[in-house]
Amino acid sequence: MHEVKCIIVDDEATARAIMEELCGSFPELEVVEQFPNALEALKFLNQNEVDVIFLDIHMPLLTGIDFVQTVKDPPKVVFTTSDKEFAIEAFEYDFIVDYLVKPVRPARFQKTILKLKSAFAPVLVGDGDGALAIDQQKDEDLYINIDRRLIKLKMGEILMIEAKGDYIDIKTTTNEYRVHSTLKKIKEKLPELLFMQIHRSFIINFTKIIDIQDNSVLIERSVIPISRSQRPNLMQRLNLL
Repeated sequence: MHEVKCIIVDDEATARAIMEELCGSFPELEVVEQFPNALEALKFLNQNEVDVIFLDIHMPLLTGIDFVQTVKDPPKVVFTTSDKEFAIEAFEYDFIVDYLVKPVRPARFQKTILKLKSAFAPVLVGDGDGALAIDQQKDEDLYINIDRRLIKLKMGEILMIEAKGDYIDIKTTTNEYRVHSTLKKIKEKLPELLFMQIHRSFIINFTKIIDIQDNSVLIERSVIPISRSQRPNLMQRLNLL
């Protein structure tokens, strides 16, 4: 992950200082500004662009939830709050990357960094030609045959593929399809920069990972197992982003 510009929005000075210290542990994160309330952050964003906002929820004048509903074309957002109540509501927005409950521990913050790396992967993997290549591959089409009808799928919209006997189930951001094929056959047609087989029965879109815990990954609401043999490959790939 190359340098990512961040802002911190929190009405508590101590909380801002802690978050800045956590960010400072990762050289790829650059905290460009801090704000004690969301209104000042809004003014800043009207004139400046950032990649990530570390955002408190309970603030005077404008709450964090109201803030993300107000910002036009919001960047990635990581909520930082002492309240677990809004977690489900927060993840209704595609640009919400994580939900941190205070006090934020370094080990938990490291998981946030992994999520950010996955979130930025479509544009940040590699340098120069490498970054361009993944954008191009993301826009390639895959055609599947369903009841003698060819259906076009965008590579970047495929979430996961699961083997089911003589068939495979392809889950996209909007639909699910069952195709008479094998994982081996479809794997040959998928761009390696986007997809990875993490289990004998599963191929995933690497950039859609939300969370990794123990021997499973979370993509949208699906929990997908990681085989013991593939886990080292997955972790190595995370470190390369």
